[in-house]
Amino acid sequence: MWERIFRGRTSMTKIFNPLGRTMQRRDFLKVAGASVAVAALPAAVRGADPVKLLLWSWLPDFQTQVDMFNAAHPGIQVKLVNAGQGAPEYQAVRAGLKAGSGLPDVVHIEFQFLESFRQIDAFADIGQWANPHKAEFPEGTWTQVGKGDVVSGMPWDSGPMAMLYRKDILDKHGITPPATWAEFADAAKKLHAADPNVFLTDALLTNGGWVNGLLWPMGWKPISRDGDKLAININDKISKDFAAYWQDLITAGVIETKPGFNNEWYTGLDSGRYATWLTAGWGPVFLTSVAKTSVGQWRAADLPQWDASKFATGNWGGSALAVMKATQHLPEAAELAIWLTTNAEATKLYTTKQFLFPCTTALLTSAEFAGQKMDFYGGQAVNKVFAKSAAAVSNFEWSPFQDFLYQSMEDEFGASISGKGTLSDAFDRIQDAVVTYAKEQGFTVD
Repeated sequence: MWERIFRGRTSMTKIFNPLGRTMQRRDFLKVAGASVAVAALPAAVRGADPVKLLLWSWLPDFQTQVDMFNAAHPGIQVKLVNAGQGAPEYQAVRAGLKAGSGLPDVVHIEFQFLESFRQIDAFADIGQWANPHKAEFPEGTWTQVGKGDVVSGMPWDSGPMAMLYRKDILDKHGITPPATWAEFADAAKKLHAADPNVFLTDALLTNGGWVNGLLWPMGWKPISRDGDKLAININDKISKDFAAYWQDLITAGVIETKPGFNNEWYTGLDSGRYATWLTAGWGPVFLTSVAKTSVGQWRAADLPQWDASKFATGNWGGSALAVMKATQHLPEAAELAIWLTTNAEATKLYTTKQFLFPCTTALLTSAEFAGQKMDFYGGQAVNKVFAKSAAAVSNFEWSPFQDFLYQSMEDEFGASISGKGTLSDAFDRIQDAVVTYAKEQGFTVD
């Protein structure tokens, strides 16, 4: 979710307008695809005896939307609790599962960690209420929460990838924004040769989410699961091609590989040391909060392609509102997750109050959101570029222990950058570490 709330930064500059008139969601629950009138629901849902739900989320200023839900649902009253951002919340969920108590009804979970909780049967199936909303989301986004007719939660925000670039720098050196990775490599070499103080990009190889997002459109399938059996192919040909590509640029010294999301990196983006940032849909707003001297110089373009004839992209970030299996109020908990992620007014507010990159097709295709021209980007409709990416994101199978895989990626790529072999060697070390870990967790590894 916005790279974990922009690495702790929550003060954003408002760069686009509210989406205007909103449609009111009909006041009913959808059961097995049929609309059930409020009068037909249990008395508790109608408001005679309000059902109390507990919602865990670390999203800043989220109480506003929760209050909206409570006002629209007098029979369901929700208490919002921030149980920690990311890992601390997940640890609390695991502790609650182990103790058999102290769990929320609905919980905020990042896409990449949903599978680790599915494997321990933590989530309820809300498919009978959620599936009628499937068409309201891009297919690749929906597959994050749904497996067939079984649905664990509702998509909340996403991180489709594209490229932000400095138009002034590329224009100065006669470089067209690279449309393919071959062009990207050529541009990196040309730019650095012309100005040794400028690099086309900083490759965030010590960030597992960034690496995964770039391997995604290449068709990388690091782990496939069939029950307790795992096929682990982390160091396959795709990963080796990826490693060879970036290793060539590293060896040539035409890109940098410094850690991101720190003051040095922010300055590098703003000062012109880096001419591009390969980022996600939350990146444009984030950049406005850290870049002050380069206002008006940035633009957005599609992620470079390996095959120019077939557009492919990946995702970096995003999260869901999942319903816990332990809830004693399943229909009401499902309604909470569904309403907060599909109600027109609430979903619009996320884009203007919390600056989430939206999941619903209605927002992604709206003139007010996708067509909003931003002064920071020279009047370009930047959201339109990322909305195109969102529509093209394909399904991806996450590891049942994605946190361990990400940590291994960050450790081993960091080691290679520091001189311990090559990026290709790093993939081999990651493969060995993950196979060992999977077996320790009781999986059979093919």
